Amino acid sequence: MSTTQSPIVYANGVGPDRAAVLAEELGVCTMRQMLEHYPFRYVDKSNFSTVAGLTAFSGEVQIKGQITGWETMGVGRQSRLVAYFKDSTGEIELVWFKGAKWISRSLKANVPLIVYGKVNDFKGKKSIPHPEIYAPETQQSSTLEPVYSTTDKMTKKGLHSKGLGKVIYGILKTELGEIQDPLSEAFRAKHGLIGLPQALQWIHFPKSVEHLEAAKKRIKFDEFFFLQLTQLRNKMRQKTGIKGYAFDEVGQTFLNFYENHLPFELTSAQKRVVKEIRADVRTGAQMNRLVQGDVGSGKTIVALLAMLLAIDNGYQAALMAPTEILATQHYEGLKELCAPARISIALLTGSSTAAERASIHQSLADGSLSILIGTHALIEPTVKFANLGLAVIDEQHRFGVAQRAKLWKKNEHPPHVLVMTATPIPRTLAMSIYGDLDVSTIDELPPGRKPIQTHHLYDKNRLKLNGFMQREIAKGRQVYVVFPLIEESEKLDLKNLQDGYEQLLRDFPRPQYEIAVIHGRMNAEEKEGEMQRFAKGKANILVATTVIEVGVNVPNASVMVIENAERFGLSQLHQLRGRVGRGSEESYCVLVSSFKLTEDAKTRLETMVRTQDGFEIAEVDMQLRGPGDMMGTRQSGQLPFKLASLTGDGPLLAWTRHIVEQLLREDPQLDLKDHQSIRDHWAALYKHQWGWNRIS
Repeated sequence: MSTTQSPIVYANGVGPDRAAVLAEELGVCTMRQMLEHYPFRYVDKSNFSTVAGLTAFSGEVQIKGQITGWETMGVGRQSRLVAYFKDSTGEIELVWFKGAKWISRSLKANVPLIVYGKVNDFKGKKSIPHPEIYAPETQQSSTLEPVYSTTDKMTKKGLHSKGLGKVIYGILKTELGEIQDPLSEAFRAKHGLIGLPQALQWIHFPKSVEHLEAAKKRIKFDEFFFLQLTQLRNKMRQKTGIKGYAFDEVGQTFLNFYENHLPFELTSAQKRVVKEIRADVRTGAQMNRLVQGDVGSGKTIVALLAMLLAIDNGYQAALMAPTEILATQHYEGLKELCAPARISIALLTGSSTAAERASIHQSLADGSLSILIGTHALIEPTVKFANLGLAVIDEQHRFGVAQRAKLWKKNEHPPHVLVMTATPIPRTLAMSIYGDLDVSTIDELPPGRKPIQTHHLYDKNRLKLNGFMQREIAKGRQVYVVFPLIEESEKLDLKNLQDGYEQLLRDFPRPQYEIAVIHGRMNAEEKEGEMQRFAKGKANILVATTVIEVGVNVPNASVMVIENAERFGLSQLHQLRGRVGRGSEESYCVLVSSFKLTEDAKTRLETMVRTQDGFEIAEVDMQLRGPGDMMGTRQSGQLPFKLASLTGDGPLLAWTRHIVEQLLREDPQLDLKDHQSIRDHWAALYKHQWGWNRIS
């Protein structure tokens, strides 16, 4: 949004002291930034109450009447000014605990007044502390009064909500004519949008609800519009401007594996996604595709088929996972699949020995190694591929932008990129945070998978839970027990892993039962040893922290017990539940919590019991946590929204994205006269982040 960037210090009523506190508290340094400090709510002053109608629950009210008298009560710090205000229905006290002398001099008796404030009820006696008082003729033409967020430091400088309103009003009065609208009149008319100067005036001082809604629509549109323009131009650049490797052939490696070694029939969703990947990699442009699918939907086999396409065309493939456990899990599973087809595959992690590293480096460099699975170790400078053509990144939101970018530099041209996530992404999040990627969804589970029965128990049901676990173990099944902490915390009253492990040893004694334990403070060798005990059936119970959240696959495990489930996020709970239900037997997830639950915790647990649909769970999760917390490491910055909301403005986001797509189809370079101001504003807005020439 183009407008004057005049320093805020020059705004009427600001000056150096106030400018300093605005910069410190709000990050506001220019008049434009001050205009973008939008009200967080509005007080509707079109309604009036009567004194007789006030109750303890009336909240903020407005009354017409008159002051009949006032007096100062108490002495020293206990003193207060009390005025008696009445209307035709009764009388109420107005009370001031500060500034009594100054306020008493401004009071007038027996003249029409309007009082606004919050009703206080103390021992059945109602009063209005520190009310606003003004004459009826001075009431603003706008009955929707803006309320701004502020801080103690700002309030001490007179920059409370009303003070901020005065500053913003002054800026609008002097600078409104300087605000240039990046959207042409023709563009605005086509899409039913008001002008930007009008929107800024109405967002702060609306004369009606209709004005306020029109202003919100325009400002939110701009926030969505320029982000979508960034994302979709980026996608255009990737498809047309970044050279990739053309995988022209579906060769013998792929066909042999698909026809002779694929252990099961692909679902129709998996087949659809493989076709989408195939269409991408044959174009000669770099692929950037996100494959999202619920826990157990079969993303890994799709990734393997994509890697086989790379191999058939003379390229190598890499799969990077966020943890050693997950990388090892991928390696073990893929090695078993690749062995009959004689496809060379290796694992590289921080625990790999010097000899293993030397062998991998040699086989990578001479091209004899086709697939490398690993952790962050893959992006070390010493790891050099002969011809990397495809990089698969699993649970990519756990990697930083810089880490992922290092994979791009492993070949002359950037390899094709396939991102996998088992954290289903709400549609609005996919359109914004992942707007520069093509998105494929595996929305179908393999046949034969039984729904996981999910139950919520309280701590007091411990004996009932133990009996259930013992019956499952007696059937030959295995049990996960997950705790949120490793050691006791003084701040959180939680069962911790160490206490829980010791209690389980008492409840499930040897030699009848064997218990394995895994947590983040164990070294890789210890974790692997305990994991293998459980995977091979030598341990009946695996006690763990969320280190097993993703990647662990033990089909014989039929029970997932999550202790202190109220302390986990929905996404974590869903991921943990996905560790069971991987075999043909009935599986269970038991959420154990205390009785003391917040409303959010109740919603999370009720959602888990009610549904197994990962996409529905993701929508609830975003409503509870917001998009920033869900996928905060996807980008190097926060979403640039001051007013728009992914959780509340989904339809507006979808509409805006459609407009941007249509715009770029008609005028990819934004050269038309009506679009040049959009291009210029976009370049100014994002020049420090992207650079227009990078996208062109």
